[in-house]
Parts: sequence; C-alpha cells; structure tokens
Amino acid sequence: MISGRNISKSYGKLQALQNVSIACNSGEICGLVGANGAGKSTLFKILLGLVSADSGTITLQGEGAKKIGGIIEKPSLYPYLSARENLRVFAKMQNAAADNKAIDEALLQVGLSLDREDPSRNYSMGMKQRLGIAVALLNKPSCLLLDEPFSGLDPVGIQALKKLIVSLAKDYGMAILISSHIVEVLSTLCSKLFVIHNGEILQQGPTQAILSKCVKSYTLCGNDLQKVSFLKKYSAAPHANCITIPASATEISGIIFKLSEQGIAITSCTPRLDVAQLFKATAV
Repeated sequence: MISGRNISKSYGKLQALQNVSIACNSGEICGLVGANGAGKSTLFKILLGLVSADSGTITLQGEGAKKIGGIIEKPSLYPYLSARENLRVFAKMQNAAADNKAIDEALLQVGLSLDREDPSRNYSMGMKQRLGIAVALLNKPSCLLLDEPFSGLDPVGIQALKKLIVSLAKDYGMAILISSHIVEVLSTLCSKLFVIHNGEILQQGPTQAILSKCVKSYTLCGNDLQKVSFLKKYSAAPHANCITIPASATEISGIIFKLSEQGIAITSCTPRLDVAQLFKATAV
C-alpha cells in the first residue's frame, strides 16, 4: 500500500537519508526504529509529501480522496477547541464530511467520547494522540504513518494506543507504519521492522527474526525462583518474584523445562533486548 524506493535527502552537507527503501502492505503494521536524529521524521515527512526527496520514488495505493494520513512528532490540534470542533475544522480543510454523523463516527473509531465538549488542551496525551489519529483518518486513507506515537504515554496509555492501532489494521485493512525509539513496544506490535541509523536502513525483515539476535538475557517470573539451586550458576539477578538470566533462546527453553520438572510454574518469560546490537548488526 505504501512504498518508498532509494530515497535520499540532504540538508546542505548533512545527509539525512541515503538510498532508503521501505514498504508496508495492507493490514500490516510495520515499525521503523532508530535513535533521535536517525532520519525517521525526515522519511515520514517525505512519504507524506511534506518534504521533497532529492531522489527516489514513492508509491501509494488505495482508493478515496486521501491515500495517506499521519502524525509527525505530535498531534497538531487547536487546543482551545473540543475534539468535535477540531474534527469539524480539519474535515472542512480536507473537503471531508463534517456533519454530526461523520464526526460521531470519527470519534467512535478512535475510542473518544461523544459527549465531551471541553477544550482539547485539557486532554491527556493519550487522548490527544487518539484525536490526532482521528484527524489523520479523515477521508479514509489506506495508509497511516505515526511518528513516535508512544512518547509521553504511561504504560496504560501505551497499551490502549497499541490496541487501537491493531484494530485499525485488522478491521480496516490499513497499512500502518510506526516510527519509534521504544523497541520493546514495537517488538509486540509490528510484524516487520526496519532499523535506521545515520540515514541508512541497516536491517529489515520479520520483527522477531531481527530482535532475536539482540536478546542476551531473559526475565523469568514465578514463585520460589530464588530458592532453585541450579539457577545460581547462571549468575541470575533476582528481583521480586522474577529472575533475569543471561541465556540464549535454546538455553532458556531448557531452563524452563527443568523448572517445570521441579514443579516451578513460570508465569512469564520476557526477553531483554540489547538495543545497541540493532545498530551494529549487518544488513539483512
């Protein structure tokens, strides 16, 4: 649904992007991960048509008046207007339907209340993100770009926004491309990952295949783990009912099996990512 091929962009002597290629299919959630200044926002601005690339091609597929919508860095809203008023203003700008029924549908699509009439400046960051997404979805685009949508959100807000993103991809078949420096969030949300560093794509492919190379330890949670004698040889670091163990995927599977033989039930097993390894690995 969205594809960028060999995109390059320079600002004077600064090479912001160099031969970047990226693509996301209908119903797919793709992640673009990189540190601040890696080129994520520049790439998104080019894909949205806000900035011109020096070279490269962009292909957008889909029906309707608007093929792509997005949020760059943070939602651009009129803080003195309510959610309903913001949507009506932006709808008129885009020649989209602005009647009460259309606005109600836009609010419900992102899980916002139909009754709230106070200014959007009173909204939480999570609600502002939802309203920004509602604006981006006006005129029913086939592709959605979200630049750092989880910044400033608490864990509850992150989970709520993840649920909304999944529903948009599943229920509407949207191609959704998300940029973030929070790798842990993208790891549970995106089926495909692009790793960008200094304006170049270092890696791309299935998310778990890329991240598995960056896992050096696992955190196991369960009762009485600190009392298990054989775990001591792994230099396990205990905390509460959990233990972090330096181990490979194969080793951790064997450890869990051995614990089950001793009657120890594991309630969770979480890989711990060494994010720095993402930017050292060679391209896939």
